[in-house]
Amino acid sequence: MKSTPLAELIRPQNFDEIVGQQHLFGPRGAVRRMCESGRITNMIFYGPPGTGKTTAAAVIAKYSDMSFARLNATTASLSDVKEVLASTENVFGSGGVLLYLDEIQYFNRKQQQTLLEYIEDGRVTLIASTTENPHFYVYNALISRSALFEFKPVPPSETVRALRRALDYLNRENNTLRTSSDEILFSIASSSGGDVRRAILLFENSYYHAEGTDAEITADDVTPFESGITNYNDDTHYDLLSALQKSIRGSDPDAAVFYLCRLLAMGELISACRRLQVIASEDVGLAYPMAAAITRACCESAKELGMPEARIPLSHAAALLATAPKSNSAYLASAAAAEDIEAGRGAIPPVHLQSPLFKGYRYPHDFPNHYVHQQYLPDDLKDKIYYKFGQNKTEQAAAAYAESIGSRKKGS
Repeated sequence: MKSTPLAELIRPQNFDEIVGQQHLFGPRGAVRRMCESGRITNMIFYGPPGTGKTTAAAVIAKYSDMSFARLNATTASLSDVKEVLASTENVFGSGGVLLYLDEIQYFNRKQQQTLLEYIEDGRVTLIASTTENPHFYVYNALISRSALFEFKPVPPSETVRALRRALDYLNRENNTLRTSSDEILFSIASSSGGDVRRAILLFENSYYHAEGTDAEITADDVTPFESGITNYNDDTHYDLLSALQKSIRGSDPDAAVFYLCRLLAMGELISACRRLQVIASEDVGLAYPMAAAITRACCESAKELGMPEARIPLSHAAALLATAPKSNSAYLASAAAAEDIEAGRGAIPPVHLQSPLFKGYRYPHDFPNHYVHQQYLPDDLKDKIYYKFGQNKTEQAAAAYAESIGSRKKGS
């Protein structure tokens, strides 16, 4: 049977033991002061993995008189949520239920909506966590009823505190007296990119590599385990996303799948899905319009499956996009239009397009070929061309159709 991870065994039991996040849990921290005053409200924690979100929820639960329930949205179903909510019938009138929902970005809109009724009447106090921007993945009604708190990567100096606690625990459990210098602990903390859980795992492996009950853990004990733990930070995040998009744009399916798998190995499922959907419209676009729909389906499938199976539909999407014909015509059109909008041009549509009278508007379906020439852009932009047909089969067919009905502007 798999043993309990060391990070779980030494999880902080109070605010003073939490490393990092002083703006939230230090003596003047916002969440700490709120809890110590006896007020616990709905909260959404967001930030990178390994920064203390789950730990914080468990500590907060100790300050409440509520029953504590924990679900992970990557594995929980709607029935699991309803089972927790059903328990509120028995505790309603006491403290209610404090529900910690980890990785809430994996719950769809319907699943998130289910929580609202119980949050509204106070039977459930929700603490949700996500590694993504909550404004993109959390239902607005939940955000409006919650306080948002950002968790930041834990500085090495703070991570060292957790590693000291790990050393004490391992010595106690194994009846050893092993030691480690501050330099080695700081090096481990620095290589873990602000992820305390990752740092503890690296330290644990190094501890067991050392020989002798009173051995000192050295760099030689750490080195064998560092290859799989990279300093994954914001720069790495954006570098990999950029490499994925450029590989697909360059029609290289091998590189595309490689960078996709790098992202997934770093826990970037949602970011990968978002970028693939952008690529489908930005780089493939009208050359193969179905690419957007197929990519969307693959991404939804991946989020429903979860890792590791999510890799399969996302690799499908990445390879499809890399081998598909390319067109950025729609992207360029939107960029050109946005430039005019930002410059303040085109503020007033033609009168015949304005609701509700449509004075002078001609209904195209009343005319041959369902087309009639009339002005659609504002007067100061009436001759502007934003979209130009790409040199691919699909767009050239559209260009031929436009030519046949006479709708194509000169130069488009």
